[in-house]
Amino acid sequence: MISRRHVVIAGALLPVSNLLAQTCGVLTPRQTEGPFFKSNTPLRITLIEPGSKAPRLVVSGQVLTSGCKPVKGALLDFWHADETGDYDTRGFRYRGHQFADAEGRYRLETIVPAEYPGRVRHIHVKVQAPGGPVLTTQLYFPNEKGNQRDGLFRPELVIKMAERNQGGFDFVVPA
Repeated sequence: MISRRHVVIAGALLPVSNLLAQTCGVLTPRQTEGPFFKSNTPLRITLIEPGSKAPRLVVSGQVLTSGCKPVKGALLDFWHADETGDYDTRGFRYRGHQFADAEGRYRLETIVPAEYPGRVRHIHVKVQAPGGPVLTTQLYFPNEKGNQRDGLFRPELVIKMAERNQGGFDFVVPA
């Protein structure tokens, strides 16, 4: 027989299980790499360049399998435009890679990139579980005027902003 207590506990856990079901099980959508990817980026968690006056941004989250298991050692390679909307095609400004920790967590310190003609502001990323396929995608910012006019924009790739300069995004990759 089901008691009132069991119903209350199940009801309390339902929102958490719904949240996990929304995060896990559905692979992060793929997007174009774009023309500005460069391999062999430096290992670093901060892409902030000396002298930059652009607003700072911290994006953190986890790399998970579709079964909600953390991906230890996942490779994350980030790149984006600078504060004027330009990409560095000679060096590695606003480019770098890092590895997720034992719980699949990552933390990127960077700036809010500027828009450039035809695109809304975004951050490119490649994510790869050890020995797995590479996921290439882009992260977007909430409530940007240009989101709806950008043909590549996907609402499921929006960074969840907790504060003005801090946001989160969990990547779900094949196991």
